[in-house]
Amino acid sequence: MAAYARPLVEPLVFRDAAGRVVRYGARWGDGPPPDDSYSVTSNLARFAPLHTIADALVDHLRSAYDVAVEEGPEVARDLIRPPDEIVRAVRLTPADPGAAALTFVFTSFPSVVIHAGLLHDLPFPTCGCDACDETWDALADEMEWQVLAVASGGYREAVSRDAGLGVEYSLRGGDGSARRSGRSRVEDHENARLQAAERALRGLPEGWRPWPALAG
Repeated sequence: MAAYARPLVEPLVFRDAAGRVVRYGARWGDGPPPDDSYSVTSNLARFAPLHTIADALVDHLRSAYDVAVEEGPEVARDLIRPPDEIVRAVRLTPADPGAAALTFVFTSFPSVVIHAGLLHDLPFPTCGCDACDETWDALADEMEWQVLAVASGGYREAVSRDAGLGVEYSLRGGDGSARRSGRSRVEDHENARLQAAERALRGLPEGWRPWPALAG
């Protein structure tokens, strides 16, 4: 199986009103962001490469694994909270029903939201405001890692209705050296979706299985 390789992305340069280059990712140094940078989104084209990276991940997954591919706005309904202004949505469902499906939703922001398995949306960027000072390449690193972790079988989901943050997930890298996890509130999910997830997850006590590779 060929390894994933990030496509070439040309450097992006943005300037402020005074003509100075804006160095995203290092704008605020060691101090807090200024108050007027919260809820402000400027130079959103800096996130456009995330669409390129997501496209490359979709192409890699469909060429390396035995998956069914569905494309169309209707698959964006997989998301817990579908965003406005969806421009593309692609669902990849592994042939093994014990492996977690991934749905890539591209928005005009531009952003990418990936629905993993049954109950979790993974947004890139998480926020996108100037205060957060996110960069496309750091977000691409995280997107690639999380997607490939799911495909390698490093993804688990769980539901505990007696806990405040009872819907949880965890991710581990293919080599087991890195981990991520997160939680959300039970009441943030439709009951029918939770019930279906609980039934499915009971049959996956060790978590989601690795995606089946294509032969040859």
